[in-house]
Amino acid sequence: MDLSYRFEAEIWLWHTDGATSWHFITLPQEAAEEIRFFARNRKGFGSLKVDVTIGGSHWSTSIFPDKKSGSFVLPLKKAVRVAESITAGDTVSISLHVRYDPD
Repeated sequence: MDLSYRFEAEIWLWHTDGATSWHFITLPQEAAEEIRFFARNRKGFGSLKVDVTIGGSHWSTSIFPDKKSGSFVLPLKKAVRVAESITAGDTVSISLHVRYDPD
């Protein structure tokens, strides 16, 4: 099973207690349901390793389950946001591939 997705999503901020903010994208529900069904061997915090492309930026990271949305969230590194000139509130096109062992 190939767990690869292309979608558009809005970047949002999660604020910590201090001045630090984290930028995230929430995966579409349909993708999250399929990922949850096929990729059962998750790591710490329920994370899964993924390969991501936004614009000309390609990187490996992890997605994490989000109880609030019932989906998974993808953190966006500062280096990617700067390279792609994107910020919270922007809608971006994303290619995401989940790396998992089906056994």
